Amino acid sequence: MSATVNVNGRVFDEKSAVVSVFDHGFLYGEGVYETLRTYNGQPFLFDRHTWRLRKSAEMLSLSVPIPDAEIDRRIRETLRAAGLGAGDGSSEAYIRVLVTRGVGEISYDPASCPEPSIVIIVKPQVDPPPEAFELGVTVALVPIVRNHPGSVNPLIKSNNLLNNALAMQEAFRRGAFEGVMRNYKGELAECTTANLFVVKHGAALTPPVDAGLLAGLTREFLFEVGADAGIPVREQTLKDDDLFGADEAFLTSTTREVVPIVGVDERTIGSGLPGPITRALLAGYRKRARATRPLTAAGTRRPEL
Repeated sequence: MSATVNVNGRVFDEKSAVVSVFDHGFLYGEGVYETLRTYNGQPFLFDRHTWRLRKSAEMLSLSVPIPDAEIDRRIRETLRAAGLGAGDGSSEAYIRVLVTRGVGEISYDPASCPEPSIVIIVKPQVDPPPEAFELGVTVALVPIVRNHPGSVNPLIKSNNLLNNALAMQEAFRRGAFEGVMRNYKGELAECTTANLFVVKHGAALTPPVDAGLLAGLTREFLFEVGADAGIPVREQTLKDDDLFGADEAFLTSTTREVVPIVGVDERTIGSGLPGPITRALLAGYRKRARATRPLTAAGTRRPEL
């Protein structure tokens, strides 16, 4: 799928969009990002994503030099150029917002980079195939350990994704949809591009943030969805056996919503089919997400639910 890219306020097609090889995002992976998607043409949970973008940047002592309103304007300009986000549900978009340290000398000194770079990538949203939701997916428990919080803190949604990439590549080699990573203590942390939940006795359980994971916004939103549906959703330290012995399991992410997990390597989870708690949370999530309103003629929208 072709992409449309906004580089520092200018819109390009995917072949013309470039950044300098002296950008510290390229040289050192110094940067942060957020991935959003649209419902009814609107960037979902936009305010939460920009809040987390700024928190990640703050942890790198990195400035995000434009206000949220300008990020929103650039996203919409790029959506229009891409012909996406019409608001009728027929042309939903994947959006990636990246902020890097910017162009500077080959040096670790942040002072060598006078201005951060801001890149927005827009392309058509591609959902997982229907069978992923109807039949579930298999994940692999990989040996790659999630970054220690004292090295590169997983709370930073960093452009430097080597840890995740190595883990996902191992999962791909094993024919899995996703890889599940442990932390340095041997506890379950998260998937390589998603958060992890197990269901036990009617409650959806997810590792706590201090297990060393990214505090996913879909993960966070599911606490609200669960409260609406009368399903307990809470944090709990999890080990391998909690996953192997789960009644159900699922993963969550912005672009994939709630995907049932029915197997881990050679082990079957629960009945081997998506369970009732997973299905109810997916339905509740979609109901709230798809209630996001398109822009009115005045250019405003109802606040997100």
